[in-house]
Amino acid sequence: MENSNWICDAIDERREKVIAYLQSLVQINSETGNESKIQDFISETLLQLGLTVDKFEPDINLLSKHPGYIQPDIPFDGRPNVIGVLKGNGSGRSLLLNGHVDTVPVAPIDQWFDGPFSGVVRSGSIWGRGSSDMKGGVAAMTMAVAILLEIGWKPQGDIIMEYTVDEERTGMGTLACILRGYKAQAGICCETSDMEVMPACIGRLWFKVEIKGKPSGIAARYDSVSAIEKGYKIVQAVEDLEKIRIEDLKHPLYPDNRGALPCAVTMFHSGTFPSITPEHCVLKGSLGLMPYEEIEDVQNQLEEQIKHVALADPWLRNNLPVVSYNEGLVARGAEIPIDHPIVQTLIKSFNIASGQNPIISARKAAADTRFLIGYGETPTVIFGPGVTAQMHAMNEFLPIENLISATKILAVSIDKWCNQG
Repeated sequence: MENSNWICDAIDERREKVIAYLQSLVQINSETGNESKIQDFISETLLQLGLTVDKFEPDINLLSKHPGYIQPDIPFDGRPNVIGVLKGNGSGRSLLLNGHVDTVPVAPIDQWFDGPFSGVVRSGSIWGRGSSDMKGGVAAMTMAVAILLEIGWKPQGDIIMEYTVDEERTGMGTLACILRGYKAQAGICCETSDMEVMPACIGRLWFKVEIKGKPSGIAARYDSVSAIEKGYKIVQAVEDLEKIRIEDLKHPLYPDNRGALPCAVTMFHSGTFPSITPEHCVLKGSLGLMPYEEIEDVQNQLEEQIKHVALADPWLRNNLPVVSYNEGLVARGAEIPIDHPIVQTLIKSFNIASGQNPIISARKAAADTRFLIGYGETPTVIFGPGVTAQMHAMNEFLPIENLISATKILAVSIDKWCNQG
């Protein structure tokens, strides 16, 4: 239907319903590893809407054979993904809506104004862990479909709704959905995006560097080699690499590329006793990748930078630092063209629902779109109500107007993609 005002009006009339649904989600503790209860709640919602529901635990044996696999640190037992499928009549385009249900930890609890799971409405926002990251997006995509169905809308193309686990740790929930066979002609990931349309996201690489020193008692310090001293040299080498990458790597969606390309040591561990010169140093850090970069190329660049500095040091050239990546996030970036039909549909729907043109930008964090685009044959754009500055924040909140506006924009996008393509 060309006139989408009736969809937006229907959502305005059900404003309190949309707010209440997000409140219910926030009031369920779904810290990574504890997603079972919220998945039961969402499953029941989808069944009441008449969707076909597939509830399954990610298969670690299947995942471990995939090139995108990251070892989870919490077993998937009792932590199911939930998929809702709304079949169309076969004459429209299929659409996948993706969101994760897990959140980061809430501690320290005494720092929360109303407790981490209050879902209280105050100052025009809904407060509590996950409100922005990303239960707001989950609520918006769920209520968009729910209200469309309530007003008699019928899809021509299939709609696949993914509610995934473990995004905050590995993203294996979304990869498990792909390996189960779910894909569509396009997708919208309702991640935190500040209401901006994001066709791209960066990658993220966590690294570890181990440095060997020569220990001695403190009285013979003159005859030792401090691993701390050598560690500082590697810290500086990593900081210098950040400057190089910021100067060399450009992308039109990252006009200020500093936020996209952080490269820093963020953890420094060394020493075993105050009166012993440290013999070992462990550095850990994080590095951002442009959407077009390959992980292996960036790993090589980091290793060459560290080796270059080490070879100039009399001790390190014979005791080269050891770089590894097997203890954390290894995520490539992803992007689709701005002129892709799903991006253009979302832009047009934003204008229809809000009367304004959206900001087109790119996410300065990793996202599950790397799996959907890279392995899932589903070109996916990021759009959601969540506030980036509220991601993982103490006293996290989501403005209600973001929630309502995103629900309208998603509902119009669903209609235009599935029924007017």
